[in-house]
Amino acid sequence: MKRVGLPVILALVAFVAVALSQPPVAIAASAEQIDRDARKALENLYAKSESAKAMSAKAAAILVFPGIVKGGFIVGGQYGEGALIKSGQTVGFYNTIAASYGLQAGLQKFGYALFFMTEDALKWIDKSDGWEIGVGPTIVVVDMGAAGSLTSTTAQSDIYAFFFDQRGLMGGLGLQGTKITKLDKALPVE
Repeated sequence: MKRVGLPVILALVAFVAVALSQPPVAIAASAEQIDRDARKALENLYAKSESAKAMSAKAAAILVFPGIVKGGFIVGGQYGEGALIKSGQTVGFYNTIAASYGLQAGLQKFGYALFFMTEDALKWIDKSDGWEIGVGPTIVVVDMGAAGSLTSTTAQSDIYAFFFDQRGLMGGLGLQGTKITKLDKALPVE
């Protein structure tokens, strides 16, 4: 019988500990809940990043995914629901889904916001019944270190992605291969 090494055992223990410490995932949240969570997440992002706040004034729209859950052991996946905010109004709801395989173990919860800087970039999210990130407009992932030097004047890409509220243990955050699809949910009544 083959012995399992200490790193594998520690990874499994960490995975189980994080999985048990997280609240249950609410799949198919109501439109009102998604809208409320997205707006709160965006407020929190603005409080932590002046660059994100400045970009919001020039963005055509912002797609906010406040609570994405990513997990896996060899085979992994992630899922989350978010709101598209344009001119201060929620105009649609979307989900983000991705699958992966390889050397991975863990569970993580995080959020991200996509700042669409042009109307042309915004059109990609509804093309061909879903948009696969990595195909279409240029996306720049902004880390908190680079965010300090990024302004709405120096920003030249189509879309900027800001990650936030990362909790748990899972190797790597990225958007390549993620698919974003419009959800059929009624818009909240203002």
